[in-house]
Amino acid sequence: MDSKELQHEITDKYSLRGRVFNRIREDILSGKYAQHEELKENTIGNELGVSRTPVREALRQLELEGLVNIIPNKGAYVTGITEKDIQDIYVIRSYLEGLCARWACENITEEQLQELEEVVYLAEFHIKKQHHEQVLELDNKFHELIYEASNSKILKHVLSDFHHYVQRIRKISLSENERAEKSIEEHTAIFEAIRQRDGMQAETLAHEHIIRTIDNISKQGL
Repeated sequence: MDSKELQHEITDKYSLRGRVFNRIREDILSGKYAQHEELKENTIGNELGVSRTPVREALRQLELEGLVNIIPNKGAYVTGITEKDIQDIYVIRSYLEGLCARWACENITEEQLQELEEVVYLAEFHIKKQHHEQVLELDNKFHELIYEASNSKILKHVLSDFHHYVQRIRKISLSENERAEKSIEEHTAIFEAIRQRDGMQAETLAHEHIIRTIDNISKQGL
């Protein structure tokens, strides 16, 4: 086997492992698996059309993330995201999102500004139509654009993971029309601060945006 063939084999292996890992992780975070439910390697392997090996490797990686608990000689069980985890994630996010918005003011390009503006306008349109799925997608896009505009791959990676961990809660929260409308208003204000390159204002608004989300979650008892 030459070096190119070896590299191809390694790439395929890691690609398969990554797909299995992302699928199981998505199923845990979306609520498909209940907390403390056993994750059986054979069942998951058959469902995904893979052997037990990439499933086992994915479960070990998920244990490192704290989403799975592997008990020797018993099996792997869902830990998932607890209520305290959610609160912790949002509090940490409130500070990091603020930092991200401030850095975006310093680094955002004109093209990225135009994309951000378009997302804000589309969100305003879809909330009037009560298209909540589209509003959620645009909410994701808004934050992702700011993460990208911060020009920090480390900050982007951390915030993207946090954003993903609470996707189920975010979906429930944004399905409430009043909160969805307020969220879009807050996004508009953050966008205007970034467009004006007002780092302090953007940081404050982004921080407060996440704090209000925490308050809404507590109010809904999520």
